[in-house]
Amino acid sequence: MKDVTAIVEQVNGVLNNFIWGPYMLVFFLIVGGMFTIRSGFFQITQFREWMDTTLMSVFKDRKVRKTDDRHSISQFQSLCTALAATIGTGNIAGVATAIALGGPGAVFWMWLSAFLGMMTNYAENTLGIKYRYRNERGDWVGGAMIYMERGLHCRWLAVIFSVFCFLASFGIGNMTQANSIASGLKDSFAVPAWATAAVIMFFVALVIVGGIKRIASVTEKIVPFMAVFYIVGGLVVIGMNITAVPAAFGMIFREAFHFKAAGSGVLGYGIATAMKRGISRGVFSNEAGLGSSVMVHSASDVEEPVIQGMWGVFEVFADTIVVCTITCLTILTSGVYDMDAYLTAIAAGGEDAVISGTTLTANAFATVIPQGDKFVAIAIMMFAFSTILGWSYYGERAVEYLFGIKGILPYKIVFVLVIFFGCTGSLSLVWDIADTLNGFMSVPNLIAVTLLSGEVIQMTKAYQEKKRMR
Repeated sequence: MKDVTAIVEQVNGVLNNFIWGPYMLVFFLIVGGMFTIRSGFFQITQFREWMDTTLMSVFKDRKVRKTDDRHSISQFQSLCTALAATIGTGNIAGVATAIALGGPGAVFWMWLSAFLGMMTNYAENTLGIKYRYRNERGDWVGGAMIYMERGLHCRWLAVIFSVFCFLASFGIGNMTQANSIASGLKDSFAVPAWATAAVIMFFVALVIVGGIKRIASVTEKIVPFMAVFYIVGGLVVIGMNITAVPAAFGMIFREAFHFKAAGSGVLGYGIATAMKRGISRGVFSNEAGLGSSVMVHSASDVEEPVIQGMWGVFEVFADTIVVCTITCLTILTSGVYDMDAYLTAIAAGGEDAVISGTTLTANAFATVIPQGDKFVAIAIMMFAFSTILGWSYYGERAVEYLFGIKGILPYKIVFVLVIFFGCTGSLSLVWDIADTLNGFMSVPNLIAVTLLSGEVIQMTKAYQEKKRMR
């Protein structure tokens, strides 16, 4: 058994190094950069337009928040469900880990990947609306696999994507999230893992049995609350250390392009390390380029593809530019992060010598907020629970594509049961495999959006022309 585990670890290590290695990370940036340039830097030049169409419209237009179509969800609900899946442990532990192992400069590369990723997500969701269709029940069917099949006419590519998505839903979308909840509640509140498992299984089953309508109904209530809860907590810490903010930004930009050696000079924070940690954690957090959130955005009642594309832009903005930045500034302004100490620890004992990202974030909050570890545990619980709900729908879409509607109920049953193993098991290998599967979703998706990029630009220009004619 040990030999088999060792082989799996070795194979997964090779695959993980490829999918989160320099070539693929550059591919992420190139695709986002291509859409950014070809759209005339849409995320900047059309900032007011996409903010008015998304966030501001929530307060002005009831139709954006609610829908009368029983087979669709509203635009706001599609955003909340997508954010439910993306705003997870990566926003808390992932960002902290990027700083710990890649230095403060990793934050700059995380921002860059998000800036370019806004347009990748825009392209994905625009194509998702264009190629979606209704199934025999009248529900919208959409996602990266649909524009691969109907846009590229490459069903084999769509099948590959769906298989990776199906498998990833049990790992990154289920067991790893459940494990984070159970570990946090056990460490901070002494709640037994089995009890956490039972409660999560009950509530997840209660929600996902109702399909996308019920999932969206729950996430539109959870996501705004959990986001505000975490952002306010972070702003309190940052506010108490406001004088340290300029130095934190200075450190981020300086270290993004600076090599700092440790020990003999062999180990240290270099530009390549900062880039790898920052870009990979950024992609891991907002999922731009993975094609995952397209499935829920495609269930929106919107008619204009470009409008849903703009919701995709806001999704990445909210997840990484806002929430992840709150985490990194909380850490860098609180004084808990000592760059030289982390360099020495890495040089002496490798990455395993560095404390976990969750602990680093908890320590930062604890400098201002009493029982900071409990605050972070509650935040992780909400973030991870919402991620489980969002990813259950992604897996459901993949199963329907691969096996038809008949596969949905068995999938939901297995999905709920797997939560128990996530809460009670040791998941170091599962975490690694889940990270790899998550990344491999990007390969067929980035190929598809690149080959269909002309259609995205054409739809964008047509929409802008219609706006000018009004």
